[in-house]
Amino acid sequence: MLKGARLFSIAIAAILFVLLLTWLLTRPHSPFSADDVTLTPGDAGRGRLVFAAAGCASCHASPGQEDRLRLGGDLALASPYGTFRVPNISPDPKAGIGSWSVADLANALIAGVSPSGKHYYPVFPYASYTGMTLDDVRDLYAFLHTLSPVPDRPQPHDISVLFRIRRFVGFWKLLFFHEGRSGGVLNGDPVHDRGAYLVETLGHCAECHSSRNVLGAIKPKTRFAGGVSTEGVGFIPNITPVEIGSWSQQDIVEMLRSGKTPDHGYVGWSMADVVENTAELPAADQMAIAQYLKSLPPRATPHP
Repeated sequence: MLKGARLFSIAIAAILFVLLLTWLLTRPHSPFSADDVTLTPGDAGRGRLVFAAAGCASCHASPGQEDRLRLGGDLALASPYGTFRVPNISPDPKAGIGSWSVADLANALIAGVSPSGKHYYPVFPYASYTGMTLDDVRDLYAFLHTLSPVPDRPQPHDISVLFRIRRFVGFWKLLFFHEGRSGGVLNGDPVHDRGAYLVETLGHCAECHSSRNVLGAIKPKTRFAGGVSTEGVGFIPNITPVEIGSWSQQDIVEMLRSGKTPDHGYVGWSMADVVENTAELPAADQMAIAQYLKSLPPRATPHP
């Protein structure tokens, strides 16, 4: 009896230890504090370019109207886990992010953590944004606060019951999220490395142009190789040299400016919306993106 009781006590202690360790490992981590005197608003003019490069309007602009700076959110994003609703990021203090500090925005973009200390779902592409510089975060914050507040409140997510437990996102982060790390491959050339930052971090191009595993993480061997869209509708093109190897850097720049492709066609669907963002970038940034895309390793498009 004593031996059985001892084994039972050991088993209970082991379970409690595992639960405590799991709780600690999945705890949301907010690396930035509002007390940090360096986290002050930056330059709104530069922030507008960060806003364009990051494609914020593509998701956060209120659907059904033409003003890309009316950031009331509520766009529906279909996924295998249910439908997510994009939040309001206008400077409205109640419906949007008007009450946020620079640190709050930095924690959201770089750590995927909300001001209330909860994990964000990775449908918000912080897995790419995590490589952002703090200067860009500060500038983006300044620009967002020049916009008009939108009092609209997005609808709640309509997702499976299991995925409503935000703490589970901590497991996803343990497996797939590398805070502060960019997926860009740098070579020391300023133009190439700027392109890496624009493509891999701000532009988060891999988030669409890649295939995902059952847990919704990008499969490394399909990075930029396209495939079935994450919404399960349509097909995202391969943007490695396998498919666009014949494109010149100027061809890519033209596509980023006007949406026109070398075969005299035009990009469509969600990419047409992306072009509205990239068209606002300076010529040097468009060329940097083109140079980096030309340097990507060729990868075959995965089969559905």
